[in-house]
Amino acid sequence: MKNLSKKLKDKLRKREDEGTLRSLSYFGDKIDFYSNDYLSLSSVPTSKGEQNFSGTGSRLISGNSVQAVECEFMLAAYFGFEEALVFNSGYDANLGFFSSVPQKGDTVLYDEDIHASIRDGIRLSLARSFSFKHNDIDDLERLIKKSEGDIYIAVESLYSMKGDCSPLKAIAQISERYGAFLVVDEAHAAGVLGKKGKGLVTDLGLDKMVFAVLVTFGKAYGAHGAAILGSRELKDYLVNFARSFIYTTALPPESYHRISTLLKLDDLLTRRIRLEQNIFLLRSLVPDLNVVSDERSPIQVFKTEKRSELIHLTDKILRNGLAVKPIFSPTVQPGNECLRISLHFHNTEVEIRKLAEILMSGHP
Repeated sequence: MKNLSKKLKDKLRKREDEGTLRSLSYFGDKIDFYSNDYLSLSSVPTSKGEQNFSGTGSRLISGNSVQAVECEFMLAAYFGFEEALVFNSGYDANLGFFSSVPQKGDTVLYDEDIHASIRDGIRLSLARSFSFKHNDIDDLERLIKKSEGDIYIAVESLYSMKGDCSPLKAIAQISERYGAFLVVDEAHAAGVLGKKGKGLVTDLGLDKMVFAVLVTFGKAYGAHGAAILGSRELKDYLVNFARSFIYTTALPPESYHRISTLLKLDDLLTRRIRLEQNIFLLRSLVPDLNVVSDERSPIQVFKTEKRSELIHLTDKILRNGLAVKPIFSPTVQPGNECLRISLHFHNTEVEIRKLAEILMSGHP
């Protein structure tokens, strides 16, 4: 993994020299005169077995915990990075990263289909930014040649609205060639794609070529929160400058514990295999799915020619007891409206065949 650029290292060093460098601490069993738990309700259970269900404050004040520290240590080892920093959500993680890491005079190049959280983070940055055509290496290189300052390239490994994968290996190679910092959002790939479900960066052996990876736990992993994976320097920088981390109440200790537990489940491989079988079944029954979505993706896209047809098809599916979501602009670009089908471990063959029959039967 790549380390920080010189200008970011200088910002950290300046904080250290001034004695204002932030770091995470944990007070253990010390008497609490520091948290925001004003009515002392954080430890009051509302259901059997529940405990410590509040973060009580930011991670830098009172929200750090043994569970948080152990979770981040486990995540770094699990995904093969030096460090991990957990944010409250994928949105918070992307907002914090892109608003604080790219500096004035730098350039951010992002895929035109990138998630809104990255776009919002870039808007809060002082860096210049330009989008390149979806998964288009030539257009990316054209923009790199015109870019100034440190260059950050932002892509998703698996795009959530099309179900297609990024040409990650080619993008990593081009980032190396031009000395750019590659940032990969694996929100929809983590837990699902790759031989061990650790996403495409690990699966393709690109961990040494990327600067940062985002993984989320509210999707395949069935928990909450997200983590930025990268170098120790990057974690230190985010703890000091990522406002969406610094100024928000931490996740409750139970949330960190849940993340750590679910990633160690014995049947994760069994669940992935069953999911892969379900994806294959639907794609074999509905050939039109093969146009856009990757054959490994749990997100499969079904397109119709007209918006009205999409609305009618969605209604027909709902009337048959199945739930799907139509995606319209501005979530996707005009002309790319589609039915977004998410497949799961728990979907049965009967359910999938029923959905396929409706999709292939024509519209009402």
